[in-house]
Amino acid sequence: MSKTTIALEAAVATVKANLPADGQTQTARQRAAVDKAFARILTLIAPRIRHFIRQYGLVGHWEDAEQVCSIAVHRAIEAYDPEKAQFTTFVNWQIRGELQSLRFRLMTDQRPSARKVEATTVSLDAIGAGEDGEEISAISLIEDEEALDRTEAGASAYLAAAATVTLIDGYIEHLRTVALDRMRRQVRTKRVARAAGSSRQSVWRADNSCLDPVELDELEMRLSHNREVVERRLFDIATLDTLEGDMGVNKERVRQIAKRAAKTMAELAAQDPRFAIMVDHRDVPPAQPTLH
Repeated sequence: MSKTTIALEAAVATVKANLPADGQTQTARQRAAVDKAFARILTLIAPRIRHFIRQYGLVGHWEDAEQVCSIAVHRAIEAYDPEKAQFTTFVNWQIRGELQSLRFRLMTDQRPSARKVEATTVSLDAIGAGEDGEEISAISLIEDEEALDRTEAGASAYLAAAATVTLIDGYIEHLRTVALDRMRRQVRTKRVARAAGSSRQSVWRADNSCLDPVELDELEMRLSHNREVVERRLFDIATLDTLEGDMGVNKERVRQIAKRAAKTMAELAAQDPRFAIMVDHRDVPPAQPTLH
């Protein structure tokens, strides 16, 4: 090995030897030793760094190139395994990768796709003039101060809409369960009455196979009708006149459906932990207006 290679290996070994173990704090003496060894490494590979900067055409961005090379050396020291390769070989690939990445970021305008649309890369730290002539950075010009408010409002609206659909689904399922239980009781009552006058023993089944398909279809139609009334009256705030004209339901019937739905959904929300936030909001007394 050359003298430079031997010196690099020794400096890297010094850095790694003075790194703190897991869970321990690095001492001042260790930090000083690491800083001295790291500076020695940069001095030893400085000619190599200058060569790569010129090779990648980054002479016009010398300070940025030197900075990314320092980062590459730091990463190379952390990941270096002397049993797999020499440090000189390993650090070369790290430096090349960082410089290639820097060139890609700085020279995107030179790509064919960028030249085709006449794209121009602008630094976010560049200073421009605002509407009033004051100096302002490019990042300030593209910053949307209302973005956070719009995002939160959009997320709130989405969650509210999803909660509304879930609540209505729960209410309709509640109506369906109540109606099916009533229909099953009626069927059972009729079978018991028939069995009382017959020697055959009645067998009760809890599924829907014993129910009249026509009655089941009528039930689903009523549920669909009620759902539309609830959605439009309670959540879309449609007027009674509008619902009466669109759905052919008199106003009093709409009032009854909406009132029963509002009461039942409030009870369901109080029992379901998914709607706990709604119940908490409902229990908070409204703020009293300030009188001046």
